[in-house]
Amino acid sequence: MAQNILVIDDEKAIRKTLGEILAFEGFVVDEAADGMEGVKKIKENSYDCILCDIKMPKMDGIEVLQVAREEKPDTPFIVISGHGNIETAVDAVKKGAYDYISKPPDLNRLLITIRNAMDKKSLVTETKQLRKRISRGYEMIGNSDGMQRIQETIAKVAPTDARVLITGENGVGKELVARRLHELSARANGPLVEVNCAAIPSELIESELFGHEKGSFTSAIKQRIGKFEMANGGTLFLDEIGDMSHDAQAKMLRALQEGKITRVGGEKEIKVDVRVIAATNKNLMEEVEAKKFRLDLYHRLSVILIVVPSLNNRRDDIPELITYFLNEIREDYKQPLKEIEPEAITALQEFNWTGNIRELRNAVERLIILSDKKITKQDVDTYILMK
Repeated sequence: MAQNILVIDDEKAIRKTLGEILAFEGFVVDEAADGMEGVKKIKENSYDCILCDIKMPKMDGIEVLQVAREEKPDTPFIVISGHGNIETAVDAVKKGAYDYISKPPDLNRLLITIRNAMDKKSLVTETKQLRKRISRGYEMIGNSDGMQRIQETIAKVAPTDARVLITGENGVGKELVARRLHELSARANGPLVEVNCAAIPSELIESELFGHEKGSFTSAIKQRIGKFEMANGGTLFLDEIGDMSHDAQAKMLRALQEGKITRVGGEKEIKVDVRVIAATNKNLMEEVEAKKFRLDLYHRLSVILIVVPSLNNRRDDIPELITYFLNEIREDYKQPLKEIEPEAITALQEFNWTGNIRELRNAVERLIILSDKKITKQDVDTYILMK
């Protein structure tokens, strides 16, 4: 896809020269003969880069820069200056211009500067999109009584360093609660390190959590720090804590009691400052009775207990969740927003959601893909209820 460049200069010869050079390099070039025309085009169009002269009638390059920074802050702005305006060009850079090019422009430097400016714009745009997707992906949606209680508990607990145990079925959003606790805590600028205890073999869980020294076992070819050290100054989220081995539970208990860990194969005690949040889909008291989980560790972890309700127990939130997922998936697919009939929403509210929020999102995505312009009750019957 061709990239668009706006050249603003009151000298026709400069505009023509730059236009020919940039067009030969594959850019689409638009021109403005003065600052006021340039501002009008900046407001009306989208450009990948703006080249602007400093000294022009009606409106100079610094004034154009100020408008561009307000209207299109992510668009790189490159100043073109005569030798007598270098100080002004440097001042423009301090005010937000990406760089400046002296007249007559050096072809190689001009192209390199433009490419670098566009690369920077792409990185800034990607970073914003990623941050938006990350923050969007961890929003807690719903105003049911159960969700309001959880939000209230999070608001009270997050500023403290109290350990939290989050329970609930698979797919209810336990990770969202953990992330929200971290985001609202004094440790928000520190790391949030996640460990899925169910996904790590029991013989490796200690090394994963506490690290190991070189040569401590056959495949330990170098020293490795564990998740506790990685989370120092932040939060350690232990997902599926109910699947942790007994040996690891004993070491975990010691780490929580003393705030110190020892790497596998090591002797040195390492002090760690970590807030621990744990989650499980199991009933840990039943696991304690079955002697699969330590009672003392349970009490250490469950200073605060948050039970996340299943989707079937918060059906009032389903319409809001559907709307949220419709917008989220539309953005992912770069498609127009698809309307959903009220009868279709009612049918989805009455469905038995054994997979909870995760299953609902998958269902909405399936409906967006397979339905026509509007999601109907018939679509729900066909693609979700399988009637």
